[in-house]
Amino acid sequence: MSSSQYTITHVQQIINATGTLVREGSISSLVTDSRQISNPAESIFFALNGRRNGHAFIKEAYEHGVRNFIVTHLPDGDFSAANFLIVDDVLKALQKLAAYHRSEFNLPVIGVTGSNGKTIVKEWLYQLMAADNNIVRNPKSYNSQIGVPLSVWQIRAENTLGIFEAGISTINEMDALQAVIQPTIGVLTHLGSAHDEGFESTAQKITEKLKLFINCNLVVCNYDQITGYAAQFPANAKHFTWSFSSNRADLYVFSETVISKRHYLRAVYNGQEIECLIPFLDEASIENAVTCWAVLLAMGYSPAEADKRLEHLTPVSMRLEMKTGINDCSVIDDSYNSDVQSLAIALNFLQQQNQHKTKTLILSDIYQSGLKQHELYGQVAEMVKNRNIDRFVAVGDDLLNNQQQFAGINQSYFFKDTADLLSHFQELNFNNEAILIKGSRSFEFERVSKALSQKAHETMLEINLNALLGNLNFYKSKLKPGVRLMAMVKAFSYGSGTFEVANILQYNKVDYLAVAYIDEGVALREAGITLPIMVLNPEPSAFDKVIEFKLEPEIYSFGLLDKFIKYIQNNGNDHYPVHIKIDTGMHRLGFEGYELSSLCDLLSGNPYIHVVSVFSHLVASDAEAHDDFTRKQIERFEEASARIEAALGYKVIRHLSNTSGITRWPEAHFDMVRLGIGLYGIDGAVPPHLNGLQPIAKLKTSISQIRSIKAGETVGYNRNGSLQSDGRIATVRIGYADGYLRAFGNGVGKMLLKGVLVPTVGNIAMDMCMIDVSDVDVAEGDEVYVFNEQQTIEDLAKQIGTIPYEILTNISQRVKRVYFYE
Repeated sequence: MSSSQYTITHVQQIINATGTLVREGSISSLVTDSRQISNPAESIFFALNGRRNGHAFIKEAYEHGVRNFIVTHLPDGDFSAANFLIVDDVLKALQKLAAYHRSEFNLPVIGVTGSNGKTIVKEWLYQLMAADNNIVRNPKSYNSQIGVPLSVWQIRAENTLGIFEAGISTINEMDALQAVIQPTIGVLTHLGSAHDEGFESTAQKITEKLKLFINCNLVVCNYDQITGYAAQFPANAKHFTWSFSSNRADLYVFSETVISKRHYLRAVYNGQEIECLIPFLDEASIENAVTCWAVLLAMGYSPAEADKRLEHLTPVSMRLEMKTGINDCSVIDDSYNSDVQSLAIALNFLQQQNQHKTKTLILSDIYQSGLKQHELYGQVAEMVKNRNIDRFVAVGDDLLNNQQQFAGINQSYFFKDTADLLSHFQELNFNNEAILIKGSRSFEFERVSKALSQKAHETMLEINLNALLGNLNFYKSKLKPGVRLMAMVKAFSYGSGTFEVANILQYNKVDYLAVAYIDEGVALREAGITLPIMVLNPEPSAFDKVIEFKLEPEIYSFGLLDKFIKYIQNNGNDHYPVHIKIDTGMHRLGFEGYELSSLCDLLSGNPYIHVVSVFSHLVASDAEAHDDFTRKQIERFEEASARIEAALGYKVIRHLSNTSGITRWPEAHFDMVRLGIGLYGIDGAVPPHLNGLQPIAKLKTSISQIRSIKAGETVGYNRNGSLQSDGRIATVRIGYADGYLRAFGNGVGKMLLKGVLVPTVGNIAMDMCMIDVSDVDVAEGDEVYVFNEQQTIEDLAKQIGTIPYEILTNISQRVKRVYFYE
């Protein structure tokens, strides 16, 4: 993140660091990730010690041109041209620097916290007050211990208002964020169950969150949720409350009506009746909008002006959407908002995509940046050039007038407006490239996204890449330093995608990938994945592909070992990496105990292969009833791997633990673990409310037709379905060819429609099925969820007596995959 400049000497004084400076220089950018460096000359790298020690990436940052570092100790190596500022705690140094920067500006700052709705409220307050203020705010949901100081660092002299959200997950976190944000106005959003696992009680969580407001002179909150916590509020602050149920609140909303798909609210404020029209209908949006209504009134906006502004609120899209495009393109759709900070985040995501050599950015003019045009587009041009964008497509008068700043980009195109771009669409010939669409809402870039997106089956599997990353980090947190992680991406990543998932894993530095078959590994290599890839079931007929694409085969039998050694020998290779599978009790694949002596003889001194790892597979690591057997497996594996290492005369990577083994058997982590279905949010070894995992996928479809049915009339093939009384059925666009198995038919399966579970009716057909909607107010085109966070994959598995693996891997390739990333 960038801000105004400080000298490195001044930074040293602010954070009270030791260390000798070898060069003077200016600092404007704070960097915590060596993969996201755009202005190395004026950057300072914070070697944070989190799940990965940031000191390990100093060399990478140095090679990118960074010459200023904040560390806890000097690194090994030759960094003679760099400044190293030494502190006891790098995170605290980052927060201290940001807090100092915040204190340099005398401007009102709104601090937002709560369990849910923080980002939406922050973004809506920005929409509501941007006309009157030059506002600085968190990009997207940068609300963590690291995200908040990076956000506050953006404050500049031109800003007249700050809006920063703060998120915490446990006790003793808010004090640091309060010191950085230093809010003058506090806003408390909905208090729900999010992060409950980090607190002993609701009271403890509320008390911790309210620490953000300790020095505020105004606090806005829900009267009903905060009753009983008056002592935790700052004594000198004015409290402005709102409520749907109590007339003791400052803003008492006593009436709600739906008018033309908008929510009409009537309330009492200052003894007078006022009104507000909100362009949303869902409960969460209504609560967030009323919070914003209360903030406007508390800050002195008239009821009439507040109503006028709230009526024009627009949805907040805080996530990138990646989908399959025309002509073998990948389309990253971020077409509803555009600012410098979110552009940087989106460009970083574009850089993660390895499946296409060509990277393209379609960008609109950026509004309300608070910068002069020349300065703004100078920053944008620098970002685009540093990210090595191959094709730059600019839309808008401001970009057109500043096109000289983008000189040097290989291919650049400038259009006056979106209509102009679409009229020349065919001439641009988009083909086999990763395309980022980034636009301000007024440019209606959804038209561009529609033109670029491949038309597909309306049934859709939504994959949340942030949840996947969160699950990855959850398991990383269970590992001791030095233990490696292999991610299982076989079977189309358990139905979740190939390169889309692998790109995230590679970017976040997992150590290995594993696939079931050679063609899966080939597909990943062709998509630009460079991580080591182990193939679990290598076919001798495709050994040539193993070598060509640098895949590493699992060797599980003497027959396979002999064939592979002969192939290597005949093709002039030697010391080719392989992985030896030991059978410790699964009795599926692997060398058995009595075969070890012969195996060791064959491996010892063999010049054609190099054993990278020895591994086995736990049979029932999630089942307490089989713990004695698991212990025997661990003992057998320790003995077998030790014998093989002794025969080889060198160390190998030993790995035994699967997903449940990671959480239940830390003694079995050895040198590496294999993370499978836990990556996708499922771990049978730990209760869901304790394991910190998030489901990454939602499967949804839509209603194609609704019809009334008389009691006893039959529905579907073989006349198996009927209703006991008169009612309605809806036909939805999913069938067994999509992976919704026939076993779900005739009421066994349930789907979610407007939050209500409704049963199937009749047999499941190939492309569609019917559900009973007699008791739900629905219309054709409404969304229907097969599974999501309310009805989980585990729930579906129980309905038909199977396991979550089968549900996920059965989802057909014809079901459209859409990937979301914040």
